[in-house]
Formats: sequence, C-alpha cells, structure tokens
Amino acid sequence: MSKFENVTITKAANIYFYGKVTSRTIEFADGTKKTLGIMLPGEYEFNTADKELMEILSGDLEVLLPGENDWRKVVGGESFTVPANATFKLKIKEITDYCCSFIR
Repeated sequence: MSKFENVTITKAANIYFYGKVTSRTIEFADGTKKTLGIMLPGEYEFNTADKELMEILSGDLEVLLPGENDWRKVVGGESFTVPANATFKLKIKEITDYCCSFIR
C-alpha cells in the first residue's frame, strides 16, 4: 500500500537522537497506529511497548533483534518484526525512510 486514506495525523513530530530519527504518528479509524519517519546514518537503540513491524521503504541498515547474536542487513523493500517489550539496535548506513506498524 503506497498511501493511507481516512487517517488522523498528529502534527507534532516524534524526535529522537537529537533529530537524527524523526517520525509522525498516523491513526486509523479502527484505532491502529503507524509512524512514518526518516533515520539519518548512525547507531541507535530502541525499546518497544507493542510488537512492531518495521517496513523499510528506502535505505540501507543493519538490525540486531532481541535474542539474536548476528546483525541482519535490511534494505528498501524489506521488513522485520520486533516483539513487544523488547530492545533492538540499528546501524543506519544511509538515509532510511520507514513505516512502523504497532501491533496489539
């Protein structure tokens, strides 16, 4: 799906790591939420509350998922899932455009 219709968008940005990671929250009529964002090159660690599906729209990164020892390469057109209440690490190699879906 390349566009979302009939959604509510929160105007204020989510800003992390001194502006190197930003996103905007969109909410659907059924209450589900996603964020659309950009990550600049760097290394980051995130915590989840809900299960997350990270769709990489464009870019190049490596992810270290909970319970894994090896970094996994992910590029535009690929995705990965992070469990709820977990920590994961990212190494962003080039500007990365993403969509994060929160799964309850």
